[in-house]
Amino acid sequence: MTETLMLARPARGESSELNTARLRIAIGRVSRRLRPTAAAGMMTTTEVDVLVAVERHGPLRLSDLAGYAGLNPTMLSRLIPRLEVAGVMRRLVTEGDRRVCRVEITARGRRLLERIRSERNDSLSRLLGDLDEADRQALVAAVPVLEALAERMLEHAPAARVAGG
Repeated sequence: MTETLMLARPARGESSELNTARLRIAIGRVSRRLRPTAAAGMMTTTEVDVLVAVERHGPLRLSDLAGYAGLNPTMLSRLIPRLEVAGVMRRLVTEGDRRVCRVEITARGRRLLERIRSERNDSLSRLLGDLDEADRQALVAAVPVLEALAERMLEHAPAARVAGG
């Protein structure tokens, strides 16, 4: 059964129903197509996502990072050494308890994320420039709705995906 939502104004040639599956697929496709960048080089999208989570929430314990990044701790323990070797992340040992390990982003990691974001923004900006004014305005109107939807999704996410916060 396909779920639908009613739109205030139908797009050209479409009914006033918003097919949730189409919306989900479209958002996913846009996201995946923005991910590859020259700046990221050989880093996987998962490695970039982990670096973003550390930048946004760090320094973090590995268990908290696993929750923010949506990864299991075993997978994360394989990624961290690669990010350390690349010089974009470093481990911090807690004074008094060497068993507790946290990670933080390095200056090199911050510069890398800036280049990745810049490439993604430039790519999207070029494509948006090709749209007609009505389509650009429709996207402008959709941005606050998508932002609010993303926040609501975070509030309703399973606890394992948002562990630590």
